[in-house]
Amino acid sequence: MKRVACVLLFSVLISFTAFADDDDKNHHHHEDLTETQLGTVHFPVSCSASVQKPFARGVALLHSFWYEEAEKEFLQIAKDDPHCAMAHWGVAMSIWHQLWNQPDAKVIARGLSEVDAAKKLAKKATPRENAYIAAIAAFYSNSEKLDHEARAKAYSDAMRVTFQAFPQDHEAAVFYALSLLASEPHNDETFANRLAAAKILEPLFAAEPDHPGVAHYLIHAYDKPQLAERGIPAARRYAQVAPAAPHALHMPSHIFARVGLWQDDINSNLASVAATRKTAAMHMGGEGHQFHAMDFLFYAYLQSGREADAKALMDEVKAMPEMHDMYGVGFDPHLATEAQFAALYPLEMRDWATAAALKPVEVEGTAQNSFTYWAKAIGAAHLHQSGEVRKDVSAMEAIHQKFVADNKKDFAEATDNDLKQAQAWLAFSEGKYDDAVEALRPIADKEDALGDEPQGIPTREMIAEMLLEAKRPQQALAEYQTDLKLNPNRFNGLYGAARAAEEAGKQTEATAYYAMLLKVCDGSSSTRPELSRAKQLLAKK
Repeated sequence: MKRVACVLLFSVLISFTAFADDDDKNHHHHEDLTETQLGTVHFPVSCSASVQKPFARGVALLHSFWYEEAEKEFLQIAKDDPHCAMAHWGVAMSIWHQLWNQPDAKVIARGLSEVDAAKKLAKKATPRENAYIAAIAAFYSNSEKLDHEARAKAYSDAMRVTFQAFPQDHEAAVFYALSLLASEPHNDETFANRLAAAKILEPLFAAEPDHPGVAHYLIHAYDKPQLAERGIPAARRYAQVAPAAPHALHMPSHIFARVGLWQDDINSNLASVAATRKTAAMHMGGEGHQFHAMDFLFYAYLQSGREADAKALMDEVKAMPEMHDMYGVGFDPHLATEAQFAALYPLEMRDWATAAALKPVEVEGTAQNSFTYWAKAIGAAHLHQSGEVRKDVSAMEAIHQKFVADNKKDFAEATDNDLKQAQAWLAFSEGKYDDAVEALRPIADKEDALGDEPQGIPTREMIAEMLLEAKRPQQALAEYQTDLKLNPNRFNGLYGAARAAEEAGKQTEATAYYAMLLKVCDGSSSTRPELSRAKQLLAKK
């Protein structure tokens, strides 16, 4: 693929926006989408014949998490056929974003209202349709008595009943599989729900290769480094099934990133960002999806020696207009992304002075300032500026304590993890290498077991680097090798392993890692000294 600066995509957005007129704003563009653009879904309902195709389209939109357009579709169906109970089911499904959202009280109240509307029309619905309505009712009902996890589990249990009652209904199987993913217990190291979902979906993938939900949810099921190889067929298929859906274009990169296929990762996310902006310019929902794709794009650029493209992406995000509170997330996503990229870039580039000099930016509704202090602490620690690291740790402690006091559990957990890493780097900066490594081990073990997406530097890689700096190359090599199994083809992981092997006197292994690094960065125009060193050493062989 030709390497294209992401900055060009921003001009695409401007050009599309410039030609969007009032008629375009009033046109529901999802009505123009066909099976070849969204995938094939068979979901017969007892509503009027005129809404059968729109209903299937609405379900296809649900399966690609294009919730904004799905909601519009189902609302229109409710208008076109006021007796269609399942239209209200569709609206209720559209406003709960199952894998990333815990609806607030306002959304729950609205969902319950849609459930009540569906129940009032349920006399004319089929037993199968009533089972779907009962399942979503299990999520929205008794909201005051149940927390989100309990409601998600109640919905999944009800979908299991539907799945068992209607074994020939592939949609029941697909939605049940999704419910297993949405109700996965927190920090589950067994991946039981994921494997159960995959067991349901794999036969359907063979039977219905053009179904958007099947390929999509298989990717989510296998989105762990321990399982990712199994997800490659679905990753290769999904974007072909639903090429008009921005999320479908992005989603394969979850697998590509897990297995270190950086160019495939880049291709997926460039296509997703472009599609998001094209549809946003046509006043279709989902503009905020681009930032998730950008996160993956930025990471893939840095792992494959494309730092110039990463810098271009940073500049592009910085130039974007204010986006206010998109999707009710409580913050401007472009500001949060800008701050995150600014913190990660110098760390991945091993530019410790720039990292140490970062200016923390508070983005309201996020923990971004804590993340920047984390990056500052790592940079200062490498420079052995323990006084500066101590200041950063102190600032993080205050931020963490506030999240705990405000009962913001997710932010408190995230900042606690970052704080512990920063404290370990403080010990490192003071020459207490054993203390630093031991402080990081439980974090690394948990991170490895859960297989979470790396939000920065994998903790195991931090341990390896500390051991290498402590002149323990053999131990460092073992840690790098363990980490590369879970984070394959990471630039600094490969280079670190090569250095460790070289210093341990294992020249054959060092040569292999240097060769792998050059292969991963093949085609890039990077001037990083690590690549120059690798080329020089391999040239001597």
